[in-house]
Amino acid sequence: MDFVGLTQNEISAKQTFKVSSGITDQCTLPESQIIIVGTKSHIKNLKFEKTLAAKLNGVDEKLFNAALQQLSTSDSVPLYLNLAKIVTISTEVSRHNSPSNSTTLWNELKRIPITNGIKTLSIVLYSKYEHLLAHISAIARSFPSYTRKTNETAFEEIQVEIEVTDGKALSEKDIKFLQNLGEHVRICAEQVDAPCNELNSEVFANEAVKMVEAMGVPIKKTIIVGEDLKKQGFGGIYNVGKAADHPPVFACFSYTPNGASENIALVGKGIVYDTGGIQIKSKEGMPGMKIDMGGAAALLGAFCTLVKSGFKQNLHCLLCIAENVPSPAANKPDDIITMLSGKTVEINNTDAEGRLLLADGVFYAKTKLNANLIIDMATLTGAQSYAMGKYHAGVLSNCEKWENKSLKAGYISGDLVHPFVFTPELHFGDLFSYVADMKNTNLGCPVGMGSPYGSPSSIAGLFIASHIDFGKGLSWLHFDICAPACIGERATGYGVALVSQLLNEYIDDVAVAKQ
Repeated sequence: MDFVGLTQNEISAKQTFKVSSGITDQCTLPESQIIIVGTKSHIKNLKFEKTLAAKLNGVDEKLFNAALQQLSTSDSVPLYLNLAKIVTISTEVSRHNSPSNSTTLWNELKRIPITNGIKTLSIVLYSKYEHLLAHISAIARSFPSYTRKTNETAFEEIQVEIEVTDGKALSEKDIKFLQNLGEHVRICAEQVDAPCNELNSEVFANEAVKMVEAMGVPIKKTIIVGEDLKKQGFGGIYNVGKAADHPPVFACFSYTPNGASENIALVGKGIVYDTGGIQIKSKEGMPGMKIDMGGAAALLGAFCTLVKSGFKQNLHCLLCIAENVPSPAANKPDDIITMLSGKTVEINNTDAEGRLLLADGVFYAKTKLNANLIIDMATLTGAQSYAMGKYHAGVLSNCEKWENKSLKAGYISGDLVHPFVFTPELHFGDLFSYVADMKNTNLGCPVGMGSPYGSPSSIAGLFIASHIDFGKGLSWLHFDICAPACIGERATGYGVALVSQLLNEYIDDVAVAKQ
């Protein structure tokens, strides 16, 4: 189906992100802002060599060495007014943190002020080869590009020059992969930061089409909009989005290279704004709900990164896009809807809408695309942060192998992950309904109808899994990224690096993604 009748809007800022190997004198003080980044143990022993001296024009060796001495008591020191700084990170991390300590790097970098009038930021990154993926991702998310401030100057260009500290060589394909990864982390964050009056359901879908078409490779597009969703049985997506001014959209992009034997589906929740629906959120709880399409944005970014890197298997990106708003036409508590799977759902919480979208998406992936691996991602439950904290996402899976792979991918990428409990035989009974196949949440679960009040985040994932028979005959991964998708009031681009690393075995000749 052709993608027609949808409005267009440009949200992208005019800002470039460039990754290269080796230090150059292309960007120097005082025309550029310079940040030197690396582990404290490496930076403390850094030599003031010719290439570095040229970049730090105006800083002499004596001043440079004096700054290094200050690193014994500080993690960062200024070198030249507000224009040059050294930032270091510790190599000491606990077992549930990434060995790259990339979250600490991001926390340091995001606090650095932009110097007024400077158009180029040049970052010199000293990193082990195995930590490059995480460090590039951290740098990419540290300087958000979305803004509508009228009195603020932003960088027009961010350049990252890499010095590998363990002697390994970066190939051209490594550089290309890191470049694409950094760009798509930033695009993801930019989309999540954009408000719904700019990035409504139609605009988001159109942005996705433009991103996919810009890759210049054959990709099949299946786009279903508005009333056509109802006609084709997408009861979850349609009923969530039917009340909004802009229609719900299901978009499926399929990359099918020659020789592929596996079908991998990425299914993203794309709620462009979540008011909670009829059971509306509070005035404190609603601001920030533009982030509720973070799962779809992340998987779109990962899809583009992987395809650009020469993915060898069939890869499908399914975006389930809607806006959840109250109106006389909206879902109401006690409504019963029929999903794409044919199962009926009694609505007892209109603010648990994301699982309705994803249930349609994963069923489509299983039955229409014959996917043997389904990965869904969503800012699904506020309870996820209670279980994992702010920096880790939760993963729920029927497959121990893929669960373990996701944990490893989190450590390598810096997009940290920790598992939820997968026990449908103990907990799915929480969704018992007297009048439908299930309820959409375990609010008020009757005692005796299972194990009442199981983990809300696990229950939300099990709802999705129930529409594909809890993953029988395939591998299923569900990522709840509610906490790490946005920290403070800024999106992080979480998920792009995670999935790009998770599926690294299907990319040839990109060693930096295969740690």
